[in-house]
Amino acid sequence: MKKFAIYKSETGYYFYRYFDDMSQLAGMHLENIVTEDKLPIVADDKGGYFCFRPDDYNFSELVETEKDCPLSLEEMFFRNDKNFKLGWISPDGDTYSCDYTRHSKSARMIAQKFFPNTKLPERTLGKNGWLKVIDSWDGTEREHRQFVYSMTGRITNSQINRLFDLGLYNNPEVQKLLENYD
Repeated sequence: MKKFAIYKSETGYYFYRYFDDMSQLAGMHLENIVTEDKLPIVADDKGGYFCFRPDDYNFSELVETEKDCPLSLEEMFFRNDKNFKLGWISPDGDTYSCDYTRHSKSARMIAQKFFPNTKLPERTLGKNGWLKVIDSWDGTEREHRQFVYSMTGRITNSQINRLFDLGLYNNPEVQKLLENYD
C-alpha cells in the first residue's frame, strides 16, 4: 500500500509520496540518503524530498492506495472552476485549471481519460479541438495576459461561450479564431 500526502492549490490538489518508515524506502535512491531521524518525509516524482509537516498551510490529508496516482483528473485540475485562469478548454466548453507550469501534466491526465494510449498528449488535445490557455508574459510586458491557443485554428460554439464568460472573448487571438468560425 502506498501513502500519499495531499495538498491543495488554487487550481486543484496535488500529491507527494509519503514515507514514515525506513522499510518503505527499501530499493529506492532515497534509501541511502534519508536517515530515521528525518522521517516522515514526502518525495516528489523528480527525486527530491523534504520533511513532512502536518501543519503546512496547503496540506489536506494522508491517503493510502495501491494506485500510482491517488487523485482523479477533476481533483488535480479543477473542472469548470469559477476562478479558471490557465489550462485547457474542451470542444464542449469544459475547463480544466492548471497553473503556469502544469499544462503538460494536465494534458497527460486529460488525454489518458479521453484519448487512452496516446503518445503525444498535448498534440492529441490540440488536434482534437481543445484550446490551451497560457500566460503570455514574456518578461518585458508590465502585466501577464491570458493567451488562447488553438492548434487547429478552429473554435466551437461552446468554446466561444466559455471564452465570453471568462472575459477572453475580445483577445486578439480569439477574434482571429472567430474569423474562421463557421
